[in-house]
Amino acid sequence: MYIRSTANISPQKTFGKVPFLDEIVIYEGNRLNCVTPDYKELIDPKLIRRMSRVIKMGVASAMACLQDGGVTNPDAIITGTAYGCLEDTGVFLSKMVERDEELLTPTSFIQSTHNTIGAQVALLLHCNNYNNTFVNGGSSFESSLLDAQMLLQEGEAQNVLVGGIDEITDISHSILSRLGLYKRGAISNTNLYNADSKGTIAGEGAAFFLLTNEASGNDLAKLDAVATFYKPGSHAAVEQQIESFLAAQDLSMYDISLVLAGDNGDAHNDEVYDYLEGSLFNYCNVARYKHLCGEYPTSSAFALWYAAQIVKTNTIPGSEPITPIKKILVYNHYQNTSHSLMLLSAC
Repeated sequence: MYIRSTANISPQKTFGKVPFLDEIVIYEGNRLNCVTPDYKELIDPKLIRRMSRVIKMGVASAMACLQDGGVTNPDAIITGTAYGCLEDTGVFLSKMVERDEELLTPTSFIQSTHNTIGAQVALLLHCNNYNNTFVNGGSSFESSLLDAQMLLQEGEAQNVLVGGIDEITDISHSILSRLGLYKRGAISNTNLYNADSKGTIAGEGAAFFLLTNEASGNDLAKLDAVATFYKPGSHAAVEQQIESFLAAQDLSMYDISLVLAGDNGDAHNDEVYDYLEGSLFNYCNVARYKHLCGEYPTSSAFALWYAAQIVKTNTIPGSEPITPIKKILVYNHYQNTSHSLMLLSAC
């Protein structure tokens, strides 16, 4: 699959025609919220006021991706989200309690479903083609990529719009904090990997990609393979999964220019990354990305955007120049449960 274009709304300045992370936005605390763009340039102002924050993020990034790729009506729209529209869900549930389950307006309920973003994009485009949303926890975005891969390989589509979207709200942040997911006290995102303690920092984002089965000559990168695996029994089992994944592409770690790893600053979470850096990943450069976007189930969508930009520009923000980057391996896991691998190469 070729990545024709991409658009990304994140806690960093990544949306629109901006330099590739030449200035890192620094946060103090355990929560990274997205930088809000000017939605009026992409969405009718009359429609904006009816949309929640995550819907605006998803629709704007989808529209910008299609605009940049020169496609007005994709053959398929596939989205991946673990949390869905949390803000609308919270509003609806709160009003149920406040009004004793009476006189409820349906808008928040209608817009609280996980497939709302994909549906909104289709409605605005008048697109009646294949439309699917995957709600699969930490593998939601990867499931969307695999679905797109099958559509392209089977000739059912020539261009597919794929997105990964999740948001953080006050309610969800409070609940996940009580479960011990996030660090306690203030911490800078740029100092995330130096804090050897429990917990990480919350994140959110909306990244879309226009995938095609034919090269255009102006693609960002080629997505060679995607794979997921669930609850490996040990660090050695993870290492074996990665070796098998590369072997299926007739590759080894010696062929990989850069590994983009999903370390999130949590001491227990990062054990497998530390193990791999001392063994399998010892042969190549390793970079991280969650200090930029925070931790959330579909953060791998940010990782894919980040990897595609690195391949296209042959630069790693904040790092010394390295030899030409030909292949990038993205390895991420969410809460040591859902593990994923993505392999990108230069076009």
